Amino acid sequence: MQAGRALKNKIQQTLRLLPALRLVWQSSPPWTIARIALLFIQGILPVVSIYLTKLIVDRVAANLTNVDKVATFRNVIVLIVLAGAVTLVTTLCNSLTELVNTAHSQRVTDYMQGIINAKSIAADLEYYENPRYYDTLQRAQQEAPYRPPQILNRLAQVGQNAVSLVAMISLLLSLHWGIIGILFVAALPAMVVRVKFSRIMYHWHRKWTPPKRQAMYLGWMLTSDQFAKEIRLFDLGDYFSQWYLRIRRQIYKESLAIFTKRSLANFAAEATAGILIFGIYAFIVYQAIHGILRVGDLILYHQALQRGQSNIKGLLTSLSALYEDNLFLANLYEFLDLKPKLVDSLNPVPIPRPIQKGIVFNHVAFQYSTTTRHALKDINLTIEPGEVVALVGENGSGKTTLIKLLCRLYDPTFGSITIDGIDLREFKIAELRREISVIFQDYAKYNFTAQENIWLGNIDLAPERESIIAAARRSGADDVISKLPQGYHTILGKLFDQGEELSIGQWQKIALARAFLRNSQVIVLDEPTSAMDPKAEYEVFEQFRQLIKNQAAILISHRLSTVKMADRIYVMDSGSIVESGSHNQLMRLNGLYANLFETQAQSYR
Repeated sequence: MQAGRALKNKIQQTLRLLPALRLVWQSSPPWTIARIALLFIQGILPVVSIYLTKLIVDRVAANLTNVDKVATFRNVIVLIVLAGAVTLVTTLCNSLTELVNTAHSQRVTDYMQGIINAKSIAADLEYYENPRYYDTLQRAQQEAPYRPPQILNRLAQVGQNAVSLVAMISLLLSLHWGIIGILFVAALPAMVVRVKFSRIMYHWHRKWTPPKRQAMYLGWMLTSDQFAKEIRLFDLGDYFSQWYLRIRRQIYKESLAIFTKRSLANFAAEATAGILIFGIYAFIVYQAIHGILRVGDLILYHQALQRGQSNIKGLLTSLSALYEDNLFLANLYEFLDLKPKLVDSLNPVPIPRPIQKGIVFNHVAFQYSTTTRHALKDINLTIEPGEVVALVGENGSGKTTLIKLLCRLYDPTFGSITIDGIDLREFKIAELRREISVIFQDYAKYNFTAQENIWLGNIDLAPERESIIAAARRSGADDVISKLPQGYHTILGKLFDQGEELSIGQWQKIALARAFLRNSQVIVLDEPTSAMDPKAEYEVFEQFRQLIKNQAAILISHRLSTVKMADRIYVMDSGSIVESGSHNQLMRLNGLYANLFETQAQSYR
């Protein structure tokens, strides 16, 4: 049974090469064909060149006693011209190969990076909260750009070496059959060494992926503007630099030990091969001295021996390299084989437009896969069309997690969420998300123009100024943008030339405009104005209340004075809803909400 499973695993590992080659072909069929054709031609040309050299030498040797030197030269000139033509063709093929390989490699790299990007987008949000996912992603990113085209090269080299080797073998067999066996024996040690150390390096790379990622993170912190102020204020630069160097030194130490062992093993293998090859060469010279071989034969067999050794070595090296590629392809397929847990219904139903009854959370519970703690417990709430609902509570109470479930970034562990009585899982995920505009507290800051920053909220619209300006006016961003050097065409952020950095409060207004641009039935603002002063936040919410019209709205804010305008307020604590009602009702209840409100109000008195 175990032997059968082992055989099955071996077959599966071998078949890893086939999907990789399919990816290479899909990236650019014309370049792939050109690459294979050139490699085949380059495999034939050396044989033709050697044979023409033999003919030239033999013809010259046979006519050394001929008095008519002009006739002798005429007998040889045709062969010289052919040899020159072969040399020119070889030079042309080498130049074309460089061009084709460069162009094809770029196409494959771009194609594979596109696949990695697409897979990353398709991956559920849950993957991004698991460190093992990032290990898998980094290994895939390292292998994807070059490993598939490298496999094509290896296979082409196997074919090229095999074609040349067949011709060389036929020549060397005419001298002595044992030479072929010695050539293979001479090449085997190097192949064994490569296969052995390929396995060692594969496992070493997997083991050291997390520390390498940590070193990359430290390097990013030391060079990123995100941490620049705090690193300098707390004098953390040397500490992080030394931490980075400690990890890199350990990686260097272990990798150097492996490379040293591999170099010693390679030396022993190459030395053994060299002794065997010189033994064959001595045999060829012995044959020539005793008159068994002519001068042309000596040159022919000497070159055939060199070419044959090179071909066998290249063939076995390519095969062992394919074994190495096959091992490391597991890193790429491990990432590509990730399956999304959130999938569309086989028979999706259209989302009600407009929503008639509203959104209902029915006994919803949720637990993240990386923890045993429930983030939400028995959540029951209703959001009616046109109603403004506020979620309040301390950090970690589950407010943002609830929004993630509504957007179907996760599915509930228990219970259901419905729109007009239809479970969210019955809708197409993309269509559901188009009906919800969300600005999370960790909103994105795109280093694009101000116009593009807002337009990204609804790329289905044409990037026309009118709709973008209207959304900016709703959020208060228009006042900010109008003061920028190029107005809506000003690049935001300092990543690119002529970029203008904004304050956190100004960035929030840009993010709000992005949410307002989306023609959705539900709008969610998760701490959207936390960096604004109370007056600016109050103005945003007042204007927001007037403009949402028939949209259902969910507000999350720590400033309870700004959520008084909500129709209903849900108070959350430790993943549960502990109170609900209007502001006045909750104040009369004199519970957690009233206590929080009074605590905040004292700081303004």
